[in-house]
Amino acid sequence: MIIMKFEEADIEEIVSLFYETVHSVNLKDYSQTELDAWAPKEEKKSKIDAWKISLGQNISFVAKINDKVVGFSDMTHSGHLDRLYIHKGYQGQGIAKALVDKLEDEAKKLNLFKIDTEASITAKQFFEHRGYNTICSQTVEREGVKLTNFKMIKKIDS
Repeated sequence: MIIMKFEEADIEEIVSLFYETVHSVNLKDYSQTELDAWAPKEEKKSKIDAWKISLGQNISFVAKINDKVVGFSDMTHSGHLDRLYIHKGYQGQGIAKALVDKLEDEAKKLNLFKIDTEASITAKQFFEHRGYNTICSQTVEREGVKLTNFKMIKKIDS
């Protein structure tokens, strides 16, 4: 596995990975209605355009195995870990850990004191194992559907 900085050429594969992951991996914790609101297929084209910009502005990394995108993650320059998604066929292989390690290293270089994220029910345990503390449970509304996630914070040691 190699981890590299985000390149625009990977955007379609990244967005496809997002949809596949949400609609398969998160199915154990969210209903189909919730998943359809979280990742509506009809938004794919606009998401490609929007994410090309946001991933380009954020600190963004992509994990690849044999030139295939198997995961990606990004963080704002102020320390908000925005996205972390791992391909459904590559779960549990240390890819998420490697991506978050890279983001945490970048946070240290930026002299940030903490990283925060909004973790899904599915990702909450992963973040807890990484030393993130749950601040509160949240309900976000998307397409008129309420979704639960968790505001989590990790203090960064410089």
